[in-house]
Amino acid sequence: MKALVGIKRVIDHTVKIRIKNDFTGVEKNAVKFSINPFCEIAIEEAVRLKEKGIITHISALTIGDKNSSETLKHALALGADDGYHIQVDQQTDIGFSSLTVSKVLQYMVNKENFDMVLLGKQSIDSDFNHTAQMLSGMLNWPLITFASEIKKEGNKFNFLREIDTGMQRLTVEAPFVMSCDLRLNTPRYSSLKAITAAKKKKVTNMKLEELGLKNDVLVKIEKIESPPAKAAGVKVADVDELINKLRNEAKLI
Repeated sequence: MKALVGIKRVIDHTVKIRIKNDFTGVEKNAVKFSINPFCEIAIEEAVRLKEKGIITHISALTIGDKNSSETLKHALALGADDGYHIQVDQQTDIGFSSLTVSKVLQYMVNKENFDMVLLGKQSIDSDFNHTAQMLSGMLNWPLITFASEIKKEGNKFNFLREIDTGMQRLTVEAPFVMSCDLRLNTPRYSSLKAITAAKKKKVTNMKLEELGLKNDVLVKIEKIESPPAKAAGVKVADVDELINKLRNEAKLI
């Protein structure tokens, strides 16, 4: 079995986000970037499935500018066997469609005959949570979202997924698309040996146009701004004053 894992370069989750003065996006100069945390979980799970002998080959795919090659190298160091870098000039946090990403993944699945696609449940920059669902529909494959556990029994895969009312168990056969949730695993650290070995692994660079695709801009970002600052709290002298404010000012009672 072959697995395709989608990864994305995002601003590191430890960085405090700053809005640009013209409100067109977030500040990226002198800012640390890293692999999207949920994508890293997807890579880790693919590696674990390979270590169990369930899958035999892992390909990582990223879409972005030349800087995304560093993110791809990180995935290779974690255990991916090879990589695909779809080079685009557009920013992938804003102005780049989840539909386009899904079409790229669909193209690669059909071209290379992958048996499963593992994705992070969402990226921490756009937070759309669209790609796995769209890709599943395009491929007509079973979809497992928010997966927090995966086990293989016979020729079937059993999943535990998180839903609003608790947990749900699903059983499907490959091929399938899954999106990985936070509690699926804890990604390993790549060793120096693995980082060195990653430099020798094959990376295929392709332009979006070579796939016969273009970016389908479905959402236009008009303005990005920080949420309003919270107003200072009010101290009250006693319960009567509290009740009076809740009734007459806040209109809560």
